[in-house]
Amino acid sequence: MTKQPFLSSFKFNNGLEIKNHIVMSPMTTMTSFYNGMITTDELNYYAARAGGPGMMITGVANVSDSGKGFEGELSVAHDDMLPGLTNLASVIHQDGTKAILQIFHAGRKSNSAILRGEKPVSASAIAATYPANSETPRALTTDEILQLISDFGEATKRAIKAGFDGVELHGANTYLLQQFYSENANQRTDDWGGSREKRLKFPLAVIKTVNKVVRDYADRPFIVGYRLSPEEIETPGIRLEDSLFFVDQIRDKVDYLHLSMGSYKRTSLNDPSNKQSLISQFAEHTHGIIPLIGIGSVTTPEDVNAAMADGADLVAIGRAFIREPQWVQKVAHNDLKSIRTQISPSDMDELAIPPVMQTYLRESFYSVMQFTDDPELHQDYQNSLAPMEGFEKKL
Repeated sequence: MTKQPFLSSFKFNNGLEIKNHIVMSPMTTMTSFYNGMITTDELNYYAARAGGPGMMITGVANVSDSGKGFEGELSVAHDDMLPGLTNLASVIHQDGTKAILQIFHAGRKSNSAILRGEKPVSASAIAATYPANSETPRALTTDEILQLISDFGEATKRAIKAGFDGVELHGANTYLLQQFYSENANQRTDDWGGSREKRLKFPLAVIKTVNKVVRDYADRPFIVGYRLSPEEIETPGIRLEDSLFFVDQIRDKVDYLHLSMGSYKRTSLNDPSNKQSLISQFAEHTHGIIPLIGIGSVTTPEDVNAAMADGADLVAIGRAFIREPQWVQKVAHNDLKSIRTQISPSDMDELAIPPVMQTYLRESFYSVMQFTDDPELHQDYQNSLAPMEGFEKKL
């Protein structure tokens, strides 16, 4: 057995303990039923990867029907979802892995075809910059905003009932929570927009409601995490200083902060003169207060150690778990040579990758998956956005 330091246990401030510092990243499977219910294919996919990581974060689950961002998306919007979500939490709990349900609303990163004729909604009636043909959303009314805040609370209550160990608020990848904070998407003139502080009102209200639900209904340690993208490339848009300000406002209100970026070595995309890694800059605002989850192109134990040395308390691994479901177990047994660093299209069934997800990986993520039939192995997203950060529209 190897003695990698990241294989030691870790305890959150609220008492929840995980068996190691490794997190399986939230990744889209596109495999849920049309109404958001979990499928057997998804359960098999998660079961194959459970047991190794300290905790696993599911792919996004929408908190309301208007929040659906793509076909095959998981939902936590109705009580009808509870049996399937209970099964999902159960399969993740294999060998002590903790289960975190990522919840979100897609906002303007949807369209009327996905929403069955309904117009997408956002903070303001402004279309997303990318993709180029993004549909112009309808601006939410105050009553609708208040309902969505309640929806996040109800989704959290269902996660508690289903047996999850926490929820992660997906405020990254240009989804609704981020849209409200971004001057690019939020140009309201009421109390929900305007100044940076006013653009914070919606995410802060969601966090407050979710925390109240946890206090009122959780009978066990239950964590609330928040995921954010450090920067936007649009102008106007969120810059690094805005995100660091955001962290300062929420760091005493959530149990962890989870960055979303394609490389743990990422430096600022907007300020080339800033050569300091983003992880280390965020760690300056989180160290000793809440855990920071670092992420991005983590493949080897050396990558994990480097991210932690840079300031990450926990390290999320995504694509490596798609290729190698037993990554943690193989590292623990020093069986490093058997870890798949590439993926053969012929092995995807054996790896319990659902058929729809196989197509998705081949069509939308081909350049970042290290397929064995890819003549160019793209690995470095230190200076650019990666597809998993929401830069490309989901099919």
